[in-house]
Amino acid sequence: MAADLAAVEKLVHDAYEPWVEVVGMRPLPMEADYGVLIAAGRVHVTDPLDGLVVLVPEDGVLLVENVAVSPERQGRGVGRRLLAFAEEEARRLGLPALRLYTNAKMASNIALYESLGYVVTGRQGIEGRSAVLMRKELTR
Repeated sequence: MAADLAAVEKLVHDAYEPWVEVVGMRPLPMEADYGVLIAAGRVHVTDPLDGLVVLVPEDGVLLVENVAVSPERQGRGVGRRLLAFAEEEARRLGLPALRLYTNAKMASNIALYESLGYVVTGRQGIEGRSAVLMRKELTR
């Protein structure tokens, strides 16, 4: 578990480090307790470990809490595959929708989510950051 935890934490750090300057602080996924998330079965990784998604079932929706892809693999469809996995997981759990939030300054991420059918549902301040809230309704 310790080796897995270290690898997950490194992946998240490497994926989000370029955003620190853009956002003006560490993005929220860099602050998460991955030991707790792994133990809870929330972290789903690719094999080999070049990406991960953190999924949290909620009442009527699956929260996509984090999508992280190693810098070397970004732009190669890993994130899209992880989001497709999230949709499959929501369907498996009988949840009709997914939701996520991302920093308002992460325009490329917002554009990706919109291209995959997510719609902006609002904005919210989260721990000193400006978040864009997004949702995707699943078709049966």
